[in-house]
Amino acid sequence: MLKERKFQIIIVGNVGKIEQIADPSTLTIMVYHGIGLKQTYYRDITDRIDIRVVESKERYDILQKQGQKNLVLTGYSKCDPLIEYDNSQADILERLGLDPTKKTVLYAPSFYPSSIEKLSPDLAQFSNEFNLIIKLHNFSWFQKRYQYQSDLIRTVTNKLENSFLARPFDIDVIPYMLASDLLISDISSTIFEYLPLNRPIIMAECFSIRLKHRIFKRRFERKLDLDRFDAIDFVYRINDPVKLNGLVYHAIEYPDEMYQLRVGGCKRYLYKTDGKASSRLLDTIEKELKIK
Repeated sequence: MLKERKFQIIIVGNVGKIEQIADPSTLTIMVYHGIGLKQTYYRDITDRIDIRVVESKERYDILQKQGQKNLVLTGYSKCDPLIEYDNSQADILERLGLDPTKKTVLYAPSFYPSSIEKLSPDLAQFSNEFNLIIKLHNFSWFQKRYQYQSDLIRTVTNKLENSFLARPFDIDVIPYMLASDLLISDISSTIFEYLPLNRPIIMAECFSIRLKHRIFKRRFERKLDLDRFDAIDFVYRINDPVKLNGLVYHAIEYPDEMYQLRVGGCKRYLYKTDGKASSRLLDTIEKELKIK
């Protein structure tokens, strides 16, 4: 068993089975795996986590009001590579077999609730003029309930020339963000993670939800952080797939239209985007190890 190995440090993306695998002497850290719009961010809690990493002052204050005392405000370490990355946009596009002279759209949806079913037919409309990169959530490939999503997307990309579908085991979205000029997503964390690049973001509100959530709407709404959802002001929102094509062209043509709103969003939702969130976390870990 993992617990018998007595790791000195364990870093996790959610609580999971941490109590079963962490020895009493182990320093446990949680860097939450998603910073999107789901309430699980505030509910995935256990006293066995020694350090809870928080990416924004706003959420730090919310968690503190809940009584959590293991918090450290660092920014979001996943975004660090966006600040300092070795490859240029053109290099990444060439490696993907895409045309570096074309503007590039990244579609990175969540698995649930997802915009995939409603938006996928419209993705082909702008692919002749732009490169299209699609990065699906891991669950869209490997969880039986959501595998239809990757099947659906493949039927779209198989017909397109200027498209690239990230492979199932390709888990890093950062290179695709760097390669793109525009992000399309829904409730995925990517709408926040993309902010340091200060490039246009389209947020699709045309979700496909399960029958039980259509019938019991409040049950569905309880899963979402609706205050956070409503407060987002740095994206173009669409609730009708027909509007996607025109909005893509508009955002590409006027990339600075929401410039200041994205700057404000970056400060509000990501604390510091100086590429040093990981360093701040390491400093905290070293300090805690000395205490232990």
